[in-house]
Amino acid sequence: MNREEQINRLRNEDESWDVVVIGGGATGLGCAVDAAARGYKVALLERDDFAKCTSSRSTKLVHGGVRYLQRGDVRLVLEALRERGRMKRNAPHLVKDQAFVISNYRWWDNFLYFCGLTFYDILSFGFGYGRSLFLRPSTVRRRLPTAIRKGLKGGIVYHDGQFDDARMAVNLAQTCVDLGGTVVNRTAVTGVLHDAEGRVCGVKAVDRETGDTFNIMARAVINAAGIFVDEVMAMDRPGHAPMVKPSQGVHLVLDMKFLQSDDALMVPKTSDGRVLFAVPWHGRVVVGTTDVLRETPESEPRALEQEIDFILGTAGLYMNPAPTRKDILCVFAGQRPLAAPKKEGKSTKEISRSHKIIVSDNKLITITGGKWTSYRLMAEDTVDKAIQLGLLEPRKCPTRSLHIHGYRPNPDLTNHCYVYGSDEPELHALEQTDPTLQERLSPRYDYTAGEVVWAVRREMARTVDDVLARRVRLLYIDAREAKAVAPKVAALMARELGRDAAWEARQVADFNAIAEKYIVE
Repeated sequence: MNREEQINRLRNEDESWDVVVIGGGATGLGCAVDAAARGYKVALLERDDFAKCTSSRSTKLVHGGVRYLQRGDVRLVLEALRERGRMKRNAPHLVKDQAFVISNYRWWDNFLYFCGLTFYDILSFGFGYGRSLFLRPSTVRRRLPTAIRKGLKGGIVYHDGQFDDARMAVNLAQTCVDLGGTVVNRTAVTGVLHDAEGRVCGVKAVDRETGDTFNIMARAVINAAGIFVDEVMAMDRPGHAPMVKPSQGVHLVLDMKFLQSDDALMVPKTSDGRVLFAVPWHGRVVVGTTDVLRETPESEPRALEQEIDFILGTAGLYMNPAPTRKDILCVFAGQRPLAAPKKEGKSTKEISRSHKIIVSDNKLITITGGKWTSYRLMAEDTVDKAIQLGLLEPRKCPTRSLHIHGYRPNPDLTNHCYVYGSDEPELHALEQTDPTLQERLSPRYDYTAGEVVWAVRREMARTVDDVLARRVRLLYIDAREAKAVAPKVAALMARELGRDAAWEARQVADFNAIAEKYIVE
C-alpha cells in the first residue's frame, strides 16, 4: 500500500469513479471495502490518517452493547451481536474472545444480571463467543484478584470481543487496495462538485503534502467524515444546520497490576447510570468510558479533569489497589458523532447509537452514528442506498464472509506481532535484511525499528504520530515512553521518505505537542 501509487491514480481528472468516500475511519473504510468488493471503482480520501480520530480511541471492544439491552433496544443489540460474530470470523488475527466478570455486592444483582446476560446469549445464537455463568464469590476472587472482597456476593461471567481498532483500520485500507480500490491519507476534500442539474458528481481535493489540487468525478459520493460530517454537508448545501453533536469518551490506561487477570471487569451501573469497563489490552488495562457532550468536534480532544476523576473514582470502588493519577500511563479522548438531541439538555446516553443515512436533495449520501462492531453493516446499508437511488447498478454485497487483509486463524497472542496476521512472516523477513531493524525502539517494549520501516513502506504511515499512535500503538500504552522514542522514529522515517533534519525536528515537535494531551501530571 504505497501512497504515491495510490494518489497518482486520482490525479487524472478525465477519469471517472463509481464511488468516492470521504473519511478514513471505521465507517468510511467499511464503505470503501464494500464498494470495492462489489466490483465498483472506488476511491477513499482521508484528511489526516486512517482512524486518526474516533476510530482509534474506542474501548477496544467488539460487542453487542449490554447497556443498550438495559434500555430495551433489542433490535440494536441483535444487529450488533450478529456483526460481532462476523467480525471475529473475518479478522481472527485482530478480534478475540474476551471474558467479562461482573462482581456483585447484592444477592439480587446475581439473579438480575444472570437473567439479562442469558438473554444476551440467546440473542447471539449462532454468533456467540461463550455462555454466561454464575460465579461463586471464591471464583470471582480467583478470576479477578484485584476485586474488592468486602461484601462480595458472587458474580457473572459473560463473553464479548476485544480487538485493536487502529490496526483494524489499517487492514481495512489494505483490503480495499487488495480488491482494486484506491485509498489515500493526508488528502482533504475541499469542496463538493455538482453537475448542470445540481446533483453531486464528485469532489475537489488537495494533497496536503504537496499542495496539489484536483477534481475527482464520481457517480456516488459518500460522506463518512465522522464528527466532521457537517463540514462536508455544508459544502454540498451552504447554510446547512449542524446535525451532529460530538459526545466525548475518555479512557485511562493503567498497569496490569490493577487487574492481574486475562478477564475484563465490567461495572454495569455507575453513579451516572452508565457502564464502566476495565479491559486487558496489549499488556495494559484500558479503563473507561465517559459520555460528555462537547460543543465543537476536535481531532485531538483533551480529557476533562472531571472525566479523569470520574473514571478513577468509579474504578476505585471495584479495584484494590485503587488507581490514582500517578498510575495513569496514558489518557485518550475520542468524540462520537451523535445526532444532535431534539430537546435541549437531553442526555447523551438517551440518544440512539444506531446509524443513520441521510440523503441530500443533491444526492450526497451521509452516514453517521453507529459503532465499530457494526461498521460492516453500516457500509452495506450505505452502498445499498446508493443503488436504491439509482446512482449505481445493483450488485450483491459479499462482505459478510469476506476475509480482512491479514486474516490468520488462531494467532499467537503472546507475540506482540500477532496483529500483523498473515503479514508477520514478511515483516520478520524485512527485519532479517538489516540487523539495525531488529533493534527495539525502547528497552521497555518489544516494538522494533523494522516495524517503523514496515509502517512506512506497507501501511502508508507518513508522520511520527501515524507510527506511534496507530501502527505500533505505543502512544496508547505509555505516552511518556512514546515521547522518548519519537526522535528515533523520526530518524527512521526520514531515511525511508527522503526527508531532511528539519523535517525530523518538526515531526518530533509536532508529536510531542500531541503526546502532551495523553499525559496526566
